[in-house]
Amino acid sequence: MTTSKRPRPPVVAVTGAASGLGREFVSRVASSADFRRVVAIDDQRGDVPDVTWRVLDVRDPLLANRISDVDVLVHLGTDCGLDSEPGARRAYNVRAAQTVLTASAAARVRRTVLVTSAMVYGAAPDNPVPLPEDSPVAAEPDSGIVGDHLEVEALARRATRSHPGLEVTVLRPAAVVGPGMDTVVTRHFEAPRLLAVKGSEPRFQFCHVDDLLSALHMAALGTVSGVVSVGCDGWLEMEQVEELSGLRRFELPAGLTFGTAQRLHRLGVTPGPATDLHYVVYPWVVDCSALRAAGWKPAWTNESALEQLLELREGRHAVVGRRLSGKEATITAAGATVAVIGTAAIVRRARRKRRT
Repeated sequence: MTTSKRPRPPVVAVTGAASGLGREFVSRVASSADFRRVVAIDDQRGDVPDVTWRVLDVRDPLLANRISDVDVLVHLGTDCGLDSEPGARRAYNVRAAQTVLTASAAARVRRTVLVTSAMVYGAAPDNPVPLPEDSPVAAEPDSGIVGDHLEVEALARRATRSHPGLEVTVLRPAAVVGPGMDTVVTRHFEAPRLLAVKGSEPRFQFCHVDDLLSALHMAALGTVSGVVSVGCDGWLEMEQVEELSGLRRFELPAGLTFGTAQRLHRLGVTPGPATDLHYVVYPWVVDCSALRAAGWKPAWTNESALEQLLELREGRHAVVGRRLSGKEATITAAGATVAVIGTAAIVRRARRKRRT
């Protein structure tokens, strides 16, 4: 009688392994029997034990030499900081993804996993709810983090055409929440009121870091491949969000909302372009069909993810994505138009600073 041999567990490498999501993923897979060995890559040595540390900049072309013994590469060495200088952040993210994909092909890595965002679908008042995974990429290629994701995904598509032996999987999470997460959506809930556009009903869908990590685990094993959406089941209506959070909406016409936001961005007051606001006022809910078909189920609900987000926001204050100091927060919160018009004092200060 013959017995089928179990395939050898793969060797997985993880970029950005010293901090953030990369560190969390390395910690998770370091003790997993699903992987024969874990290679942790960063420009500094991290504190996760029982892994092989290789210290280098992910943009270094020598990366190919350092992953010659790797089966799967999970690229988490990205800069998603809202307050990073946009040009430098874009250059870093594009160069890092380009180097990872080229090095993976050169080193004959079987599979490369990237993380972008479901934001690439775009947020629009007429979006279907939920968006199928094969929906067109319709986000505006702006100077914000969404624009970075679009560039990275374009590189991924080119890589699959240029290197047919390389399998590229792209995870597109919904609004990621959890410890250490700082995004357009999490800052939306740091405001004293929830900005809304008249005549439009947003729907909120979250993706907890724990669920993103479990989806990454499956992607690294090849259980899912291609373009994969990740998020909690279903979504929350605005009324549910108001009830759960105790926050009330503040409605403005679309023209005033986005016009004011764009002026604030041009003045350097807010970190992201006006299009970032689309993701808190219009729906971009995704259907996680590929993961669901593979047997994956999120451990977090939208309600529990929002509850933790609200706990983590304690002591933080933001308006139109801009973090406020304690004094600014007090002044801004006192006005009825805190969501947008309450930034007038900030605009005046910025103008005075530019004139001097």
